Amino acid sequence: MKTNNLGYPRIGSNRELKKASELYWAGKISVDELIEAGKDIRRTNWELQHQAGIDLIPSNDFSFYDQVLDLTLTLGAIPERYTDFAKSNSSIDLYFAMARGAQKNGQDVVAMEMTKWFDTNYHYIVPEFTKNQKFALLSEKIITEFKEANDLGIATKPVLIGPISYLLLGKEKEEGFNRIDLIENLLPVYFEILEKLEVLGAKYIQFDEPFLALNLTDKERHIFTKVYNEINKRFPNIKVILANYFDCFGENLATALALPVDTFHLDLVRCPAQLDDILESGQLAANVNLSLGVVDGRNIWKNDFKKSLTIIEKAVAVLGADRIFIAPSCSLVHSPCDLSLETNDNTLTPEIKQWLAFAKQKIEEIRLLKQFASNEVDRNNSADFAENTFANENRKTSKLIHNEVVKNRVVGIKNGDDQRQNTFATRRQKQIEALKLPLFPTTTIGSFPQTAEVRSWRAKFKKGELTQVEYDALLEKETEETIRFQEQSGIDVLVHGEFERNDMVEYFGEQLDGFTFTKNGWVQSYGSRCVKPPVIYGDVSRPKPMTVRWAKFAQSLSSKWVKGMLTGPVTILQWSFVRNDQPRSETCTQIALAIRDEVVDLEKAGIKIIQIDEPAIREGLPLRKEEWAAYLDWAVKAFRISASGVQDDTQIHTHMCYSEFNDIIQNIADMDADVITIECSRSQMELLDAFADFKYPNEIGPGVYDIHSPRVPSNKEMVHLLEKAAAVIPANQLWVNPDCGLKTRHWDETKKALIEMVAAAQEMRAAVKNEVTF
Repeated sequence: MKTNNLGYPRIGSNRELKKASELYWAGKISVDELIEAGKDIRRTNWELQHQAGIDLIPSNDFSFYDQVLDLTLTLGAIPERYTDFAKSNSSIDLYFAMARGAQKNGQDVVAMEMTKWFDTNYHYIVPEFTKNQKFALLSEKIITEFKEANDLGIATKPVLIGPISYLLLGKEKEEGFNRIDLIENLLPVYFEILEKLEVLGAKYIQFDEPFLALNLTDKERHIFTKVYNEINKRFPNIKVILANYFDCFGENLATALALPVDTFHLDLVRCPAQLDDILESGQLAANVNLSLGVVDGRNIWKNDFKKSLTIIEKAVAVLGADRIFIAPSCSLVHSPCDLSLETNDNTLTPEIKQWLAFAKQKIEEIRLLKQFASNEVDRNNSADFAENTFANENRKTSKLIHNEVVKNRVVGIKNGDDQRQNTFATRRQKQIEALKLPLFPTTTIGSFPQTAEVRSWRAKFKKGELTQVEYDALLEKETEETIRFQEQSGIDVLVHGEFERNDMVEYFGEQLDGFTFTKNGWVQSYGSRCVKPPVIYGDVSRPKPMTVRWAKFAQSLSSKWVKGMLTGPVTILQWSFVRNDQPRSETCTQIALAIRDEVVDLEKAGIKIIQIDEPAIREGLPLRKEEWAAYLDWAVKAFRISASGVQDDTQIHTHMCYSEFNDIIQNIADMDADVITIECSRSQMELLDAFADFKYPNEIGPGVYDIHSPRVPSNKEMVHLLEKAAAVIPANQLWVNPDCGLKTRHWDETKKALIEMVAAAQEMRAAVKNEVTF
């Protein structure tokens, strides 16, 4: 029996990656210092796993920004617009320019598109493919890092996104071909990589093929068969671990089991039933192993050893112990690093802490499960086993978890509670009369730059170095300056800037019952962007108003409308570590009722425009389409419950970013938000096609500049995007806004970009007034 890890967090226990990357981007450290920081993180991760006794330790699971972008660079799939930039800049600067865009030495390149990694909150950089796409081995990162571990005396298992999943993760950037047909061009580079790794002594290679959990076409399944037979034919001595995760193989099971690989990895947290399907099918070849993903790689709850050992013992009884690997369900990149860093009992109470396990602890769980399953350690006399049993039983019976008032309120929801009083057509007329906004009204998504100074105020307040009165005075000053800037810039609907908020989910979780927090529970969202998800451990309710004080203050400063800013129930659910002892739909409905109370209180306070952000609603879609309807039913209903307690003339906005909408556009319409703002700039307004084809009836704000890039777009660029939008969406339905919130940007670039944005909106108004046809 072996232990197998699919991937380890690459941010470092103290976010060393974030700090080093941002110092490099700011020109404060050299490229050599940045590379050395990466080496330190890798060495620490490998040594930790080696000392824990993990048999199959991953390499190439580290990335300075994103593993898909790493592979794009490795394969030489560089979009043509970076050609000149690549000639005069280092490979690392080219890499970051592809991720973030760049304005440097007179060069100006836009970033590649970014979207969610399956149903997680991790973002990847989308590969771009042309009809005759050529591939060549450009970067030897995977080979270098394998050698690096070897030099430390640690044999690793290189991890590589499989060739089919890599192609399916990308986009065709011109018409007339299907990206899957590029497989013949792509495979020779994979073979070159495998040849180099084999020469260096690699015994195992992990190919991540998560698309095996999705609905595939017959053609795509045929290509899986062809590709892996060819790999096996050319490299018979390399043991291929084929990793699927986030769901079952489903109708792809027969295709997968026929592939000539050494080991199949199964996500038995998301899909425990597939083990029985495989064991009972009789289709698993006699020389093939199973990697059992019994430790949850995406959530923070302590493993239930009794439950996991039952699963492991079932597999051992059929296959034998020597054909079993024990593993996390997926890469631990989705988990925080180390629970032992949580030393503040006021932040995370001992009772709740005993229910949790972070990446380092999950590695230990994998080791212990192997020892118990192989009888190396007697579980009946093990303190570790006893502690695990006690913690799991304590969680089931804890009085912290259940609130009957909340449960009864969910049960008491009536049919009309998720419906506005009237249809959008009626509401819209009332909102036009009440709000008196111009054509192409301008706004922002909510947050404004949180400078180091603002963050230092929060830190000092939490340490007791600032009183509440002193802290509030500083925030009021920052808020007023932001309101004044927006007024002077000519923005039509203002926001207060959210300077009191640490994170769009954490801020609300801190004020809701049923949530708890960590001090160091960071996970990577994209690049250097790390988030610290709240932990939903019990029933959720709102003890008191959460945002009314700051919304009222901001509105008192201006005669223009100021939006109330909230995070929606589905996004709070998706971006938290969610309790796993009741259906997610029930937890989401509890959150929706709490947000509904806040929306009603904002309206009572005179806030007539309220934004309920739901960037994660598509992210929450199950991977298999046959399961979409059930999810969308409760997710859309939760949003509507949160939004439907107000009068017709109160305008409800929502925001979504980095999502594809074509296949759920009806469900987006069913949410019935008066205005939806979406990311559109990286995709050059491609996402609007779904809304245009559907004839989306409500108002829409397609983002006209990419806030995840440090570059400042020109007025001309934004006018061009708005012209593309106005060609498919009626002008009287269009808003003008950035792609997303501005929290991570700097003030200088933000001011310049928003001034250009307002000028673009004014140019569009003039064009419509003069009846220009786009």
